[in-house]
Amino acid sequence: MTKSEMAEKLAAKISVKQQQAEEIINIFTNSIIEALANGDKVEIRGFGSFRVRDRQEKDGRNPKTGEKVHVPSKKVPFFKTGKDFREVVDSNPADSGKKESAPA
Repeated sequence: MTKSEMAEKLAAKISVKQQQAEEIINIFTNSIIEALANGDKVEIRGFGSFRVRDRQEKDGRNPKTGEKVHVPSKKVPFFKTGKDFREVVDSNPADSGKKESAPA
């Protein structure tokens, strides 16, 4: 689902124009981004929580050349799903017809 598809659904659900729905989505996502940038944690009950994790520096390898490279420490966003979210996704019957292996 893209942002515009989400905006279409939101617009139909709350009876606003799609442009207004997109603005609501932008405000929502930007609020999460700003909170994380300020070092805060964002928790949406039933959906999940967002936080920033620190990754330590390490020595890695360039996959193309095999050359050793230094990877500096950095902060990365992390999302952990809520219990209700996990349960809904786990019980979704839409996955039942995907890529079943053929009998040998």
